Amino acid sequence: MKESGRKQGAPSPCAACKLLRRRCAQDCVFAPYFPADEPQKFANVHKVFGASNVNKMLQELPVHQRGDAVSSMVYEANARVRDPVYGCVGAISSLQQQIDSLQTQLALAQAEVVHLRVRQTAPFSHHGFGPGSPSNSGSPSSKLLGSQAKPIFDMDMVVDQASLGESMWSC
Repeated sequence: MKESGRKQGAPSPCAACKLLRRRCAQDCVFAPYFPADEPQKFANVHKVFGASNVNKMLQELPVHQRGDAVSSMVYEANARVRDPVYGCVGAISSLQQQIDSLQTQLALAQAEVVHLRVRQTAPFSHHGFGPGSPSNSGSPSSKLLGSQAKPIFDMDMVVDQASLGESMWSC
């Protein structure tokens, strides 16, 4: 019943025809997508795109694609009403910034896990070259470093909490 835009037995006009103050015909192109119980849905679409343009777009599309087109128009219209300047692009940009921030936080957490694992596997020496450490295991890299008392480089991670996770590596 919601898809037809009208209740059985009652000639209730769809939200589009109600807003446009016209008689809703049986073959109304708006009726299947803008039911009478959701007037704000069409009001926003009409405000952003105009009824004539929506009618033309729906008429040009095959029937099986109209539902998706209406969903897209409703989403864009609602976004445009909330943010008249950027619309959907503003929402997408905001989500992209959240993704970037979360990826940075994930990278920091992964780096901290690696750092803690390295420190945990080298309990005998601050630099990881104590007895029983991987440097004395007989691997090719340990043979190159076997005579050295210090590692080639010592790296600690410094996190600036104020800049929301931007990392700096100090040697």
